[in-house]
Amino acid sequence: MNKKIFAASALLVVSAVFAGEFETWYGGYGESQVQTGLGNESNTHGYWYSYNDNDDGGTSKVVWPVESDSYNAYDGSMDPVIEHCGGICGSAVLDKGILTYNPFVGIGFNVVGEDASGNPVPGDASAWGGLCITYTSSVAPSLELGLGEFDATIGYANPAAPLSKAAAAAASKAIPWSGFSQPSWYKGTTKISGEEAAKQLVSVKFKMQAQPGTYDFNICGIGPYDGSCPKSCGCCGPIFPDAINSVRGPSNAKATLLGRNLGISGVNSAASVEVRNIRGQVVVKASIDNGSTLDLSSLNVGVYMVQVTGKSVNFVDKIVLK
Repeated sequence: MNKKIFAASALLVVSAVFAGEFETWYGGYGESQVQTGLGNESNTHGYWYSYNDNDDGGTSKVVWPVESDSYNAYDGSMDPVIEHCGGICGSAVLDKGILTYNPFVGIGFNVVGEDASGNPVPGDASAWGGLCITYTSSVAPSLELGLGEFDATIGYANPAAPLSKAAAAAASKAIPWSGFSQPSWYKGTTKISGEEAAKQLVSVKFKMQAQPGTYDFNICGIGPYDGSCPKSCGCCGPIFPDAINSVRGPSNAKATLLGRNLGISGVNSAASVEVRNIRGQVVVKASIDNGSTLDLSSLNVGVYMVQVTGKSVNFVDKIVLK
């Protein structure tokens, strides 16, 4: 059988998981999990992990700015990094060891999660249209499509999209599935395009492969190909570009969520409140005073940002509606 035809056919035999809404992940929100819209019942999708070249003879590693265990990410151990960086940041220490090619490390997450045996499950992410990403990196990285067991079939020549070096300022890029292709060094007969890979996508990987050295990076946002990734790295993605670093002002004002009712207390004079969704859209806006309560029952499940401003108060807080 022609291997190229076989590969294309094999793409159709994937988990019965189809693309839902991929909620763009903003590092500034402090969320551990990327909500891909494809997660299975294991709830192991979207957690960041790192990988390296050690199994191939390299000695590369990621050095995190705060203590973390990225190999056991489901317990929330990456939370300190996300909170510290407003994203996933660290230093890629590339060391060839006995490798005959450039060393590498990478950061990734599974899009569906694991099965009962702990194996990552593929899903159909075609509806995303592609991926967007906001990042900084002192070496030119790539965004790679992980295909699980199928990686070995194509000699680990996974479809990828090159990203530019972004050391001085963050870069934001949106890449359609057609923008992902196998590397030029691959001479095998089993070919796969970015569009085909999206139909059996297992993971998304931010890979740094270069000459030995130490390179800094920060992944600030990632989402579908819809322009929703922030334009720069910062506290709260595109929602509050000039957001206050402290979520609590000296007025002791606070927002308290009881079910779907949002209570605002500690406000000494009239103030205004805005509730925004992850795309930065205002979904609730009202004038309030101390002890006011807002009914949020009409909103969908998800993460929202609350900003309260007034003569004696100005703070931003995050809420999660369930």
